[in-house]
Amino acid sequence: MPGVQVPIRMWTDPASVEDIAMRQLHNVSTLPWIKGLAVMPDVHYGKGATVGSVIAMEGAVCPAAVGVDIGCGMSAVKSSLTANDLPGDLSRLRGRIEDVIPVGRAMHSEPVDPSRVFGFRAEGFDDFWSRFDGVADTVKFRRERATQQLGTLGGGNHFVELCLDETGAVWLMLHSGSRNIGAELAAHHIAEAQKLPHNQDLPDRDLAVFVADTPQMAAYRNDLFWAQEYAKHNRAIMMGLFQEVIRKEFRKAKVSFEPVISCHHNYVSEERYDGMDLLVTRKGAIRAGSGDYGIIPGSMGTGSYIVKGLGNEKSFNSASHGAGRTMSRNQAKKRFTTADLEEQTRGVECRKDPGVVDEIPSAYKPIERVIDQQRDLVAVVAKLKQVICVKG
Repeated sequence: MPGVQVPIRMWTDPASVEDIAMRQLHNVSTLPWIKGLAVMPDVHYGKGATVGSVIAMEGAVCPAAVGVDIGCGMSAVKSSLTANDLPGDLSRLRGRIEDVIPVGRAMHSEPVDPSRVFGFRAEGFDDFWSRFDGVADTVKFRRERATQQLGTLGGGNHFVELCLDETGAVWLMLHSGSRNIGAELAAHHIAEAQKLPHNQDLPDRDLAVFVADTPQMAAYRNDLFWAQEYAKHNRAIMMGLFQEVIRKEFRKAKVSFEPVISCHHNYVSEERYDGMDLLVTRKGAIRAGSGDYGIIPGSMGTGSYIVKGLGNEKSFNSASHGAGRTMSRNQAKKRFTTADLEEQTRGVECRKDPGVVDEIPSAYKPIERVIDQQRDLVAVVAKLKQVICVKG
């Protein structure tokens, strides 16, 4: 194709990819700075760049390709509980989780003290907040809100789940990112990139980039890496709060937890391939270097996988971040009803109302097929099935 700089390496049937997503991928492959493009099996159209894509560039980064939820990702931990420890009615436990972890646009009335949260080390936390003074001036007034949103879920496809693996062990899992502060930082930098002269002739204005050794790139990298750290802290605090709930509800069992697995899936990483120092943007993809643990969720009624990376450099050591949508949220709302949602989430203690119909399992690809398509990228460690799903 004209203008293509790199081949598009794809871990799915190209015929299954929407035309609009293929156009996005083609546009990315024509960027002057690109050194590689890998496409995961959960690929689908996304704002800015295709979800399920791994974009490796030299001396450049595209803020819209990272997306507005900078650092969005997953955390999961295996507990000492088993299915036999759980009550028959899980509605009380779901309520306890919702009491402690604000969802949707809600936030904590006071910032959570990380030193009291199990599994979260407070070291370096003060330094993290001191660096807020160095982020874009346009978000400085959001500091109080940002502190109160640490340890909160948000809405959309974010969730908190209690799951069982195939041995009956109980897992805690959650999905969230950098909340409003990440979205505002992203919007600011996307607008700044689109003004730059070198971006005026691109095939898509959303592919505007910052280039190395410029003040705009330095400012974006500073804010990007801060927001990615915010997202990591957000998940760590939420997981600590979740663990506290489980400990209190199952005091007699004296619950213990294995180390937490955590991974970003909307982020930028500095990595080296073929002798080049590259900026690798994973837009709906996780790092799957050799031995790296990762989490690949399905939907609110199907289940998820804990995986270990195989270190396949053809994919830039990456794998999918989930099942991937087959239709937009609006399409799902028009096509499905609450009755459909109830049927498809049978056996899961969760919301079954019009507000989450767009998250119905049928709006997503079958997670088993997505896993099968990347057997050369990851090895399955555990298969999980949710019994509680909390959404905003």
